[in-house]
Amino acid sequence: MTREQVANLCASDERLTGELENKTIKWLSDWNIQSDATGKTTPIDLAMFQERYGGEVEWTQCVYEERYDKLANCINSDEGIDFFYAGNFDAFPKGAVRGMFVPVDDYIDFDSEIWADVKDANDSVMWNGKHYMTVVQVTGDNCAVIYNRDTIKELGYEDPAVLFENGEWTWEVFQDMLEDFVDPANNKFGLDGWWFEGALSATTGVPYIGLEDGKLVNNLSDPAIERVQNFMYDLNTANAIAIGVGDYGWTDHPEYIGEGKLLFYPVGLWKIWDGNKDADTGLPAWKKTFGENCFFVPMPQDPDADEYYLPASMDSYMFVAGGHNPEGVAKYLECKRVSLMNDDAIRIGNEQFIADYEWNDEMIAMKTKMDEMALANPVFDFMNGVSADLATILDSSESGVRAAGKGHPWNESLAAIKDAVDTLIEEANSAQ
Repeated sequence: MTREQVANLCASDERLTGELENKTIKWLSDWNIQSDATGKTTPIDLAMFQERYGGEVEWTQCVYEERYDKLANCINSDEGIDFFYAGNFDAFPKGAVRGMFVPVDDYIDFDSEIWADVKDANDSVMWNGKHYMTVVQVTGDNCAVIYNRDTIKELGYEDPAVLFENGEWTWEVFQDMLEDFVDPANNKFGLDGWWFEGALSATTGVPYIGLEDGKLVNNLSDPAIERVQNFMYDLNTANAIAIGVGDYGWTDHPEYIGEGKLLFYPVGLWKIWDGNKDADTGLPAWKKTFGENCFFVPMPQDPDADEYYLPASMDSYMFVAGGHNPEGVAKYLECKRVSLMNDDAIRIGNEQFIADYEWNDEMIAMKTKMDEMALANPVFDFMNGVSADLATILDSSESGVRAAGKGHPWNESLAAIKDAVDTLIEEANSAQ
């Protein structure tokens, strides 16, 4: 990608309009939007912002766990931080309730062509009649099942990618493969990681905490939640969940995928877009961990759901209270949208991704398919976006939504937490 290519692309796309008087937008995060030390190229959307508007992103770095404290301090000292990442699902709606973020409706027209594909997604997360969160893209990369094709082939199993293509990648097949593989005495373990509980639950299409008509909703008593919790309880009973089984210990071991000791590792696709190279092998870190012949598929389909739902991610942003350049942020986010709509930008972006992370065309195609599925039937869960107290209750391995996978019956967990969750949801709704 050359800057001349990007400039020509921007000049020929009539969806990018207007100019910016203030060309600097201030970004607070634990990660940098711009190129980093791994040598990856400038993201196409940022290059478009730079070429079309002369834009610049000024990064204020923070520690992930301390980012809200840092943001509060920046707001109080009028440092003019303009935007903040919302894709972790913990900024909304609590940040809107607390006045840390402001509506974007004066700066972004969700009825325009640029935002048409994600208008429904943005309208579904309104609060008090306003758009506080700007969803640029709905993606299916929140949690995928990583596996090693060499291991699958050696076992004589059907490749999960083939099963998925044939419409046969379901809970039952997933469970059968796990139970057939697991043999803790011989270092054969099933399902590892800290993300599979919420990801499996999302395949029902019912979030733990949803948002309907601008109000938070507690879905813990929904039959779909009971069904998936019982499914995870059964996986635990069969020793298919690796953590704590045999000699596995209480730490995750993604490297066991590459060693053939572990069948599945569900995790966000961020785990395999690490551009750092292993010093000994020269391989990207993800290939060293998962093996050169690793691949991924979506979470398996819930056979009783009305659609094939995936745990959706959002590339989404909040406008910070007291920001000095909301107009600039709006133009940058429009560049991000156009980079997802312009065929040349999509091609350049995919080429960059392959070059930076050593993916192949098949991986790009699978991610694209997952993104399309997530946009068609998004499942957004706000269990981490209401309050720290609610997140602590629900994330518990003893009585929360992780408990069934650790051997605790769901009916007991639900009885223990339902009233407290109802109270916290009512408090948040009444704060509008």
